[in-house]
Amino acid sequence: MAGIEPYENAFDSIPGAHPYPRTSRYHDAETGVHRRPDGTEVRYTKRRLLPPLDGDQATREHTVAAGDRPDLLAQRYFGDPAQWWQIADANPVLDPRELTDEAGRVVDIPLDGGFPRGDRRV
Repeated sequence: MAGIEPYENAFDSIPGAHPYPRTSRYHDAETGVHRRPDGTEVRYTKRRLLPPLDGDQATREHTVAAGDRPDLLAQRYFGDPAQWWQIADANPVLDPRELTDEAGRVVDIPLDGGFPRGDRRV
């Protein structure tokens, strides 16, 4: 279709526009540009690195009960089930389902505001 620009270009023309909302775990992730041999550019979100788990962040403990899920915990503690990723960031798990797959497990819940953004680790 002639005259229609890809949606990526729309963000470039709006100052301050961002493809992810402020509550998204990808909001502060860098955007990369891959140039294909034919010169076209493909934009992508670069790898998101996690904050260090050094124990200095303010958290509260939650003991997992039967039926708990990361999204339900996020709804309970943050009022938004989409914020489950903050709980995953606060605990050393590879798969977020590990957080609640065993009743009795204690997981850390970040206090309001989550973790500071800045220096990150893998």
